[in-house]
Amino acid sequence: MTSTLDVLLWVVVPYVCLAFFVLGHVWRYRYDKFGWTTRSTQLYERRLLRWASPLFHFGILAVFLGHVMGLGIPESWTEAVGMSDEAYHFVAVTIGGVAGFCTVVGLVLLIYRRRTVGPVFRATTRMDKVMYLVLAVVIFLGMWNTVAGSVLNLGGDYDYREGVSVWFRGIFLLQLHPELMADAPIGFQLHGMAAMLLFALWPFTRLVHVFSAPVGYLWRPYVVYRARPDRLGTRPPRRGWDRVEPQEPSRR
Repeated sequence: MTSTLDVLLWVVVPYVCLAFFVLGHVWRYRYDKFGWTTRSTQLYERRLLRWASPLFHFGILAVFLGHVMGLGIPESWTEAVGMSDEAYHFVAVTIGGVAGFCTVVGLVLLIYRRRTVGPVFRATTRMDKVMYLVLAVVIFLGMWNTVAGSVLNLGGDYDYREGVSVWFRGIFLLQLHPELMADAPIGFQLHGMAAMLLFALWPFTRLVHVFSAPVGYLWRPYVVYRARPDRLGTRPPRRGWDRVEPQEPSRR
């Protein structure tokens, strides 16, 4: 039997966070276009960023694609193409483990860089700190669920594709199953709550740059750069057409 608390946690809270996610992006785009940026600190420090940024971004992209496959694709679809449960879990654990490891290492380096490099730390806002904290909790709980469930087998025979995945798809299909998340292990519940909190905070952090693409560069006119002449004193004449001295008419 589904309790009122289960409905509140696994029906009301997801829709509230989804509303914050969608409407927050609309508000941010309309009223804070100049703030829609990554707030890059590459000019302050590049040595650590050269390793941390690729590890984190490529790792989190692989993690995202893994979640799309695990949560968005029903188990019957993978069985229809001939992928067994053993093959699916092997791919999920191996590729997901490598992607998660790269994401964790990249995130640790990014946080270390932001804390130890003075100019980068001074450029860090309070919302950046909250975002890094929630993101770290989400990643840690996701890695814990992978290790505890697939390696240590602490969750017993629980199959998240028959529980968490069905609940997740039901939110968008309006086929609500809060009892499935209520019966899930505590690790999956905490991971789900932390992820929903991250999505609610998303529009108000630098994470909005995920939805930015330099499409305008495809038809933007060329930007012409000219060297500044090494000249002191009076201001040089404005560049333009070359000045041509008048010539006297020839006499024959």
